[in-house]
Amino acid sequence: MRILVWHVHGGWMEAFVRGRHEYLLPVEPDGGPWGLGRGGREWPAAAKEIDLATIDPDSVDAVVLQRPEEIAAVARTLGRKPGADLPAVYLEHNTPKGDVPFTLHPMADQHSIPVVHVTHFNRLFWDTGSAPSVVIEHGIPDPGHLYTGEREEMGVVVNEPVRRGRVTGTDLLPGFAGIGPLRVFGMGTEALPQALNLKNHGLSEERLRIAGDVPPAGMHQELARCRVYLHPLRWTSLGLALLEAMHLGMPVLALDTTEAARAIPPGAGMVSNNPEELYAFARRLLDDPEEAHAVGLMAREAALERYGLGKFLEAWDGLLADLVADSGMEPRGGRAQESGHPHHGTDHRPQPGTVPVSHEKERTHP
Repeated sequence: MRILVWHVHGGWMEAFVRGRHEYLLPVEPDGGPWGLGRGGREWPAAAKEIDLATIDPDSVDAVVLQRPEEIAAVARTLGRKPGADLPAVYLEHNTPKGDVPFTLHPMADQHSIPVVHVTHFNRLFWDTGSAPSVVIEHGIPDPGHLYTGEREEMGVVVNEPVRRGRVTGTDLLPGFAGIGPLRVFGMGTEALPQALNLKNHGLSEERLRIAGDVPPAGMHQELARCRVYLHPLRWTSLGLALLEAMHLGMPVLALDTTEAARAIPPGAGMVSNNPEELYAFARRLLDDPEEAHAVGLMAREAALERYGLGKFLEAWDGLLADLVADSGMEPRGGRAQESGHPHHGTDHRPQPGTVPVSHEKERTHP
């Protein structure tokens, strides 16, 4: 099957493009949210960068939508309307924003495009009305059991922690820094030392160690050297970095919010909304490498069982096959990518006066 999908959430795409299909990723010279393509990532050859202005519309079998604006963009460029002339699903990565739990989903109350949520929590809290909806939980390409825990530190992965503030639990970091050193990975983390100002909390600046934005393979190696993984996020769908840390074999600590309790079973770490409980358990693991290692093994076992790549890809294969079968269309498979259809010169990006890209500021969750 040939599936059109924009590179919006790199962590999720790391898993999706490892299936048995062809994945058509729009690319533009200036990149950006409408043309990132592969984004320089080392993905399988089946993840193909395409020029949406010249692709053969009939060669696309299905589209995975991730922003409301993509519906009009696909119809305008391909001349095929998602949900009518082209099998489509709408993938919702995020927790709802705004008047939770009354937030109405942009795809609510329509019946031609099913909504796919990445967690059961999200499905429960988004109001999708009568729209069909399903849950396909995250899948993680297994980085391997890399955990050593040799550093008496807590590893944290968070993107833009200063801008996102309480959403990512940034205000909680000084309390954990009082228990032990933090090594923080992610985009925008270089602004953390000034924002947190640990000296005002009576702590040495050495308690905050900024690793920055490290490519995935290198981050996995470095993160696995930390003894404990800390997930202080208050309101995020389910941080993929948390699931990656569990795959690495790290013991994990998390707030008991959104989907964390489902992801972290008893014995794999601690889930609590009481910071003092988390502090005590963090200190216990920092002081006991053997216990930390044993807890991390349970975390890895749980992550492989629930968030394994094979289970994820199988669920998506089933959904996509059903979509195409229900549409009565035959998959085109190996049809040519490009042709000179006269309507292809249309710019597929949002036109002046249309709604800007939705949810973009919160698509940076780890």
